[in-house]
Amino acid sequence: MEFRQLLYTIQIATERNFSRAAEKLHIAQPSLSQQLSKLEKELGVLLFKRSTNSVELTYAGSVFVEKAQQIVDMADQLRREMEDIAEMRKGRLVVGSLPMTGSHILPHVLPVFREAYPNIEIVLIEESTKRLEQLTANGGTDVSLLSLPLVEPSLAYLPILEEGICLAVPPDHPLAEPEYKDAVIPVTMLRDEPFVLLKKGQGFRAIAHDLCQSAGFDPRVVFESGNIETVQSLVAAGMGIAFLPKMVTRNDWQGRAPVYLKLEGKPTRTLVIAYRKGRYLSNAAEAFISTFRDTLKSIQ
Repeated sequence: MEFRQLLYTIQIATERNFSRAAEKLHIAQPSLSQQLSKLEKELGVLLFKRSTNSVELTYAGSVFVEKAQQIVDMADQLRREMEDIAEMRKGRLVVGSLPMTGSHILPHVLPVFREAYPNIEIVLIEESTKRLEQLTANGGTDVSLLSLPLVEPSLAYLPILEEGICLAVPPDHPLAEPEYKDAVIPVTMLRDEPFVLLKKGQGFRAIAHDLCQSAGFDPRVVFESGNIETVQSLVAAGMGIAFLPKMVTRNDWQGRAPVYLKLEGKPTRTLVIAYRKGRYLSNAAEAFISTFRDTLKSIQ
């Protein structure tokens, strides 16, 4: 059994198609089929059920791919450790981030990290919470910037920031009157209000929903968006109200602007840097986490 055969089998299982797998692996399809047949003959079992239109894993194939992935991951971690030993300040770091959080925090962190570690390449992946958790669990990112709670059980995390949550209302909303400027608004008071929320799959959508449920009601959602700036713009246009993390609130609106109010109980969200449990954190990842924490302290 050769290491490349493990990689070939994993790619076939991922693509469920020999042609696409061969293309991704940059080898000819007949060579790929030959290597798989050779491996199956050596093992004495079929790893895939082949038909004209599909390629499906057998039970033996499922077991093999799971163990093969573990071996490939271990080999990758070993390589990273050796790279760190050989060149402490050279490497590649894949960082996952929520678009909302990344657009407000990473512009502060990344320049500081780049100046300190100019030879470390950073690859940034922006995705929804659900997708980022999956990518991080599968090794698609080294670390990811997420908010609690995490759904994926295979992830570990380090808390980096506890951030306040406020209420945004349209400028002509009764709560926007001067008398409420310094008031603390109970969430129970918002039971009958129309809400503008982020789309499902976004971590802050779940936080907003939980705030309402804790107050004894489900939010009446009138608009959804995948972009927090669109949420704010819709609130400013009078389409509804929204909960917002304080980092995204703005004072530079042109014309109509949301009015931001304090919430009773001072609700917060916890930002974390997540990574797969048991995964080796490279020196680059450790340095990134340290830089992240230090930079946030300096801007708070």
